Amino acid sequence: MSDPTEQWPAREHVDTGRTVSGDPPPRHAADPERAASRGGFGALVRETAIILISALVLSLIVKTFFVQAFFIPSESMENTFVQDDRILVSKLTPGPFELRRGDIVVFKDPADWLQSVPKPDPGPVRGAINDMLTFIGLYPQDAGEHLVKRVIGLPGDRVACEGPGEPVTVNGVPIDEPYLKPGSQPSQMAFDTVVPQGGIWVMGDNRQHSGDSRVHMDEAGGGSVPIANVVGVAFVLVFPFDRATVLHNPSDTFADVPDPS
Repeated sequence: MSDPTEQWPAREHVDTGRTVSGDPPPRHAADPERAASRGGFGALVRETAIILISALVLSLIVKTFFVQAFFIPSESMENTFVQDDRILVSKLTPGPFELRRGDIVVFKDPADWLQSVPKPDPGPVRGAINDMLTFIGLYPQDAGEHLVKRVIGLPGDRVACEGPGEPVTVNGVPIDEPYLKPGSQPSQMAFDTVVPQGGIWVMGDNRQHSGDSRVHMDEAGGGSVPIANVVGVAFVLVFPFDRATVLHNPSDTFADVPDPS
């Protein structure tokens, strides 16, 4: 006789999802989307930090070796610049490139020409922010210790003027100065000097309102500015935007000036 149990097929085991008491709970695989999200956020933070640090380093390198921003502190360079204009200065001159007559230069005050005027205190927080931005080149350098003038004489040049109504001469050649502020005289005072080696003779474009080399002839250096004090040459006016322009050297003004004898 056959076994009666063989008449019924064996029942398949059906997993109801329930666990027997005492069995460990099922382990679920980690959510791949959540893991990817965490990984993506971390990568974004790292990439952002790298970009910011790289930008700061690049800005510092540019400011240190190539370009720096400055304020115009006074009316002495009108109408080329007006007070509070922002300019960019190339630090490659002097250096790889030589100074030329007609260049507009920013230079460190050589002998208290500015007679230090007290500046308003921006407060500790704003002051620290300004200092940091200035250090990395993202904020214009306050011209409180710097001046902006135009180079008229190079080392060895004889620069002179016979007084009101007379032109400035360089090495005996009178120069026509198209950059002077309308109504300005080439010089309201007579002078005659030879620029010493290592120095430059500078004058403002607004001659009657410029405390330039002429005013400091009785000081060390005879009014000349040491080339070592020159930060660089202005090459673009960047602000205000409606006056933004590239600055060109007026080479025609000095085209007939011979080299110093």
